[in-house]
Amino acid sequence: MTYAIARPDQAIAPALQQRIDTKTKPLGALGRLEPLARQIGLIQQSLSPVLRKPHMLVFAGDHGAAKAGVSAYPQDVTWQMVENFLAGGAAINVFARQMGMGLTVVDAGVAHDFGSRPGLIDAKIAPGTANYLEEPALTVAQRDAALARGRELARGLAADGCNVIGFGEMGIGNTAAASLLTHCLTGTELDVVIGRGTGLDDAGMIRKRALLAQAVARGGRRGDPLEALAEYGGLEIAMMAGAMLGAAEAGMLLLIDGFIVTSALLVAYEIAPEIIDYCVFAHRSEEPGHAVQLAHLGAAPLVQLDLRLGEGTGAALAFPLVQAAVNFLNEMASFESAGVSGKDA
Repeated sequence: MTYAIARPDQAIAPALQQRIDTKTKPLGALGRLEPLARQIGLIQQSLSPVLRKPHMLVFAGDHGAAKAGVSAYPQDVTWQMVENFLAGGAAINVFARQMGMGLTVVDAGVAHDFGSRPGLIDAKIAPGTANYLEEPALTVAQRDAALARGRELARGLAADGCNVIGFGEMGIGNTAAASLLTHCLTGTELDVVIGRGTGLDDAGMIRKRALLAQAVARGGRRGDPLEALAEYGGLEIAMMAGAMLGAAEAGMLLLIDGFIVTSALLVAYEIAPEIIDYCVFAHRSEEPGHAVQLAHLGAAPLVQLDLRLGEGTGAALAFPLVQAAVNFLNEMASFESAGVSGKDA
């Protein structure tokens, strides 16, 4: 499967920079908002970019290794939290409402039958992955189906007029899968990228490290993104990677959340490096592996709030900063229009 992601045309860049620099402020005085505004203008090829129908997609899936003890919570919490999302009671619901963002939950592979529900897309490839301690988590067919379905979902949002998409996830055990993918795709030692996830104690961390080392001893350190995804990935991670690739193809702005979401981006980036131009990195997670991922991608997150919840909460919380970048570009007076003297020559 190939993806047609074009690098934004740089021809408009000087005009964008001139527009930013002539606002009523000292050069660079709006800090990180200035390159953010420039990035959004480049993506949209516009001096007056517009954010349309911002939407959060939260991908959910179960992991076969969860029952082996890689998480502090039982596997049933995945479907129970999806019910919480659908009832509007989770943190991501609260923040998406506050930010005026749409929210859809995608069942990529939860071991539960939800039936037809408002706000839920049934994209289930399988009721969870296989146990990567014993065999590859996904078959090639499952992996490719998840990637294709994610791409289709992003294209559907774009066709409906959305041009900014935030990514979130839910899946007990998915920090372990993210650690394995990060180990494979960045080459960082496994222990460095393993964190406490949902709150493992010291004994739980010892167990988690041993189990993930066992997984790598079986499946190897796969440097190829598609091979790594099949070996250790979750269905929610695979579908999210496909959605990211599809969103970038459609010229959308991608709001990247924390550790698990960035593990999906690592896969997408290795498939199509051009995707990076479309990504805004919302925050830096408390998971130790997230700093490794960000460094590997050369990414600077907008904020650090010590978050470690997932669900796309960091992406939603960062959205007002994205709005602020667009708004100052469009609405702030220039020195000329305001009749304000510029800096002395």
